[in-house]
Amino acid sequence: MDHATRPYRSVLYIPGSKERALDKARTLAVDAIIFDLEDAVAVDEKANARALLAQTLKAGGFGARAKIVRINALDTEWGALDAAAMADVGADAILLPKVDNALDIKPLTDLVGPDLPVWAMIETPRSIVNAMEIAAHPRVAGFVLGTNDLAKDLNCRFRADRLPLMASLQISLLAARAHGVVCIDGVYNAFKDDDGLRAEAEQGRDLGFDGKTLIHPAQVAIANQVFAPSPDEVDLAQRQIDAFEQAEAAGQGVAVVDGRIVENLHVATARATLARAAAIAALELAT
Repeated sequence: MDHATRPYRSVLYIPGSKERALDKARTLAVDAIIFDLEDAVAVDEKANARALLAQTLKAGGFGARAKIVRINALDTEWGALDAAAMADVGADAILLPKVDNALDIKPLTDLVGPDLPVWAMIETPRSIVNAMEIAAHPRVAGFVLGTNDLAKDLNCRFRADRLPLMASLQISLLAARAHGVVCIDGVYNAFKDDDGLRAEAEQGRDLGFDGKTLIHPAQVAIANQVFAPSPDEVDLAQRQIDAFEQAEAAGQGVAVVDGRIVENLHVATARATLARAAAIAALELAT
């Protein structure tokens, strides 16, 4: 699957320095893994983590899970070494932290070559303001919202409804959708709070995010469920398509399903729902 069609319901951060966690990731029911060389790795473990992760990715065994590597920022002593080491070890994308504008992308593409997709951490006020130009960069395939860093820089308070972050979330989504870029919601910090996770995941889904970044394997099942079409949604989508096709055959431009008008735009959404459900089923079978 390519980045445009594959599911990204659950995107789990895994520390690049933890051999046991890296091995366990091969068995988790996640759509994608962010192998983290940045925040999750202590300074004195950076070099060891880089070597361990390169060895792990070369060994493979991650099935159909998307393999994304978050390197250290390129203005650190580790960033360029990370990028060079991860260029040809089997990663599906390189995730660059602290992307403030589109100009930040070129130094990374120079290091990883012409083919490896780049994902951008959207986690600073500048990255929000410049989200459209970042998404427009031809090498950028994905956004990951860094909501903890963003909240810190904004000096906003954490609220269950995320109202202080809402403008930033929606600006990022608008830019991503304008340029066909995958957009993944930020993490939910209280990994033992299932109800809170579900509520925030549902909010992210309703806003339009493709999935959610996660900090613990215990969060995977909820993200997978929330960001997948429900059986009722799949059933409705199929009935809308069938009814509209019948209406068209009868020379009519609209249909009615469950007392609601169904037009071309609703059919397009319905087809997208069925395609998403099929892609999830194919990924789960391959994984």
